[in-house]
Amino acid sequence: MAVNVNRTYSTPHSMNAWASLPNMGWRKVKPISTDGVTNTILLLALARATGKQVDVTVDNANQITAVYL
Repeated sequence: MAVNVNRTYSTPHSMNAWASLPNMGWRKVKPISTDGVTNTILLLALARATGKQVDVTVDNANQITAVYL
C-alpha cells in the first residue's frame, strides 16, 4: 500500500533513523547495516521532500525493512 511520509528523524548515533507514516505512527528503520539504514532514510526523506508516495514493508517488530519509491 502506497503511503505518504509524514516526517523523518535521525540522529548521529549509529543506525538510528525513524519515519512517521499515516495510520502507523513512528517506525524505526531496522538497524541491519549502516549503509542500509542510510539508504532507507534517504529514500524516505526524498519521498517526504518531493511529496511522492512509497510502499513500506515492516517486520513483526514493526521496524521498516524495505521501501519502494
